[in-house]
Amino acid sequence: MSLSKVQQDIISCNKCARLREYCTEIGRVKRAAFRNDTYWAKPVPGFGDPDARVLILGLAPAAHGANRTGRVFTGDGGGGSGDFLMTAMHRHGFASIPTSQSLGDGLRLTDAFIAAAVRCAPPDNKPTPEEIVTCQAHLEAELAQLPNVQVVVALGRIAFDAWWRVMAGKGVGVRPRPAFGHGVVHKVPGSPIVIGSYHPSRQNTNTGKLTPKMMESVFRTAAKLVRSV
Repeated sequence: MSLSKVQQDIISCNKCARLREYCTEIGRVKRAAFRNDTYWAKPVPGFGDPDARVLILGLAPAAHGANRTGRVFTGDGGGGSGDFLMTAMHRHGFASIPTSQSLGDGLRLTDAFIAAAVRCAPPDNKPTPEEIVTCQAHLEAELAQLPNVQVVVALGRIAFDAWWRVMAGKGVGVRPRPAFGHGVVHKVPGSPIVIGSYHPSRQNTNTGKLTPKMMESVFRTAAKLVRSV
């Protein structure tokens, strides 16, 4: 199976009725600022370099971000999570520009691929445990088509936990499960190296829980690790 086929399977997924209904309704009602836009309103596949050595794993599409644009961490407004993330990635050579606003913005990723634990925008940004587990198959399928991944940047605890469930499915047993922490590096036999990071949500960036320097430090570490592996 090719990466493009995996991504088409993600786009056509309708396993979670609550999420599909929510995304469709958001795409119908829209936000006033985007009233003239045609919302994507479908599950969102990963995006980036198929030869990537760094996998960035987020939580889920934003209702008026990726659920509108069809690309992860894209279109959630100036200063939103996409721009915050791309600024740090751009500084370390993983992104061609420091913003992520639309499919036609010229953004290209080098040596990096971005995916999410959940592929549909959830109400209140809170997928249920069942929805997270259901979506795990999509991450596993994408990962199978990314043969060079050596480092995983897990953005937030949900993404972090989702990664270790994927590894458990591959027979990588970790007891106790590694503890989530910003900037904490985990080297577990059988798994790519994992770096925990706070999610670049406005809730974290606007309060100073996650600063630009903290985000940049994560990707500085990722860049150093792929050079040393």
